[in-house]
Amino acid sequence: MSRTKPATGLGLFGTVLMALALVVSVAGPAAAAPPTPPSAATSRTHLTALTQSPEGSSSGYSRDLFPHWTTISGTCNTRETVLKRDGTGVVVGSDCYPTSGSWYSPYDGATWTNPSDVDIDHMVPLAQAWRSGANSWSTSRRQQFANDLSSAQLWAVTDNVNQSKGDKDPAQWKPSRTAIWCLYARSWIDVKYRYGLTADSAEKSALSTMLNYC
Repeated sequence: MSRTKPATGLGLFGTVLMALALVVSVAGPAAAAPPTPPSAATSRTHLTALTQSPEGSSSGYSRDLFPHWTTISGTCNTRETVLKRDGTGVVVGSDCYPTSGSWYSPYDGATWTNPSDVDIDHMVPLAQAWRSGANSWSTSRRQQFANDLSSAQLWAVTDNVNQSKGDKDPAQWKPSRTAIWCLYARSWIDVKYRYGLTADSAEKSALSTMLNYC
């Protein structure tokens, strides 16, 4: 009859380490990101398909016309949901606001531990969308756009970087890290394509150049 060999000190130590690793892998929160946009090849096809048109007027625009940071689940609104999704080790209070965690901003490569240093960027800014066709949408359509978690429309990024972007398109502003240009262009194109928004010639040219970084 065979017998089980007693575990040696090293074997027992290795078993403990494996068990701890399993606990960490199951319990430890992992950093996430916005949904992945289509490939570069598909993005080029979608870019060509975008209706080319000069940007419209900002007349009549107001952020209030795009109801945003709506309740997603329980006490969590859209902003808090993105902070939880895109952060690492995020812990929230009963009001869903983060009490700890860290956030990596892909636009500039900075990491932050205070959620007040992080903005939720609309990949295609609300005012940009307004000038590209959203001025004719219903309020419910604009609300969907402003809170869209199903596409790469919402990003947790450094606050002052988001503020420098403002409502500019890629012909007017690009992230400082060229390493993100491919993903940025694919995301921008996907959002505009999904919502049937237009793009001007300079914007299309800039996006095409950024896709060359893929």
